[in-house]
Amino acid sequence: MKFNNLSIGYSSTHGLIEIQKDINGSLKRGEFVCLFGPNGAGKSTLLRTISGLQPPLKGEIIINEENLTSLSSNDLARQLAIVLTERPSVSSMQVKQLIGLGRSPYTGFWGRLMDKDNNVIKRAMELTDTAYLAERYVDSLSDGECQRVMIARALAQETPVIMLDEPTAFLDFPGKAHMMILLRKLAHSENKAILLSTHDLNMAIPFADKLWLVDKNNGIVMGSPEELAQNGYLQQYFSGEGIKFDMDRMEFIIEDSEINNC
Repeated sequence: MKFNNLSIGYSSTHGLIEIQKDINGSLKRGEFVCLFGPNGAGKSTLLRTISGLQPPLKGEIIINEENLTSLSSNDLARQLAIVLTERPSVSSMQVKQLIGLGRSPYTGFWGRLMDKDNNVIKRAMELTDTAYLAERYVDSLSDGECQRVMIARALAQETPVIMLDEPTAFLDFPGKAHMMILLRKLAHSENKAILLSTHDLNMAIPFADKLWLVDKNNGIVMGSPEELAQNGYLQQYFSGEGIKFDMDRMEFIIEDSEINNC
């Protein structure tokens, strides 16, 4: 996926409101990319735009040599899978059925699953360690289990691109770490382009191949964690009073003076 001269925003009673403009970048297969930004900077709008959930104000988004806005919903679903933060509202559905919906772009919503489809579903469950949940009902799952099931459903779509909106938001620390390890592994072993939005920068830095940093005033900067640290972008974007970026540890820390003053 690549995007050229992209402007993003939304419509209001006062007309079109532009949040970010002249965005150029790419999302490559085999890369695990994390997207950051303060509230109101355009992080969610960017994710919604490049995933096809809302149109760009200007520019183009190309996925596998085709303009995203020209694709039918079914064709787009064969190119890009989305995992949202919210739990799915399918309380009476079993896990294996929910994951099976990932095959809808190939079978139709009510289509019959063939042997090939069942093999794809089985592998998706193996990759996400969800096979033991197959007979469980979705509303009985923990937050971590539910997110892994939704990732399995995305894998069942067999798309080159997977996008996730804050999948670690409701997870505890071990759950967040396991989720980041899983997504990085899937990007590399399955040759997927995986983009994740998150607020937890310290958790993402050790795992991300690249970071996209979104800022109201400075636009969007893209690069590896090491590149952005060396160029000063991590310090510039996220440091504040009493908070600094430690280059040696590659993480943000709270200064002792701030803690002692509490």
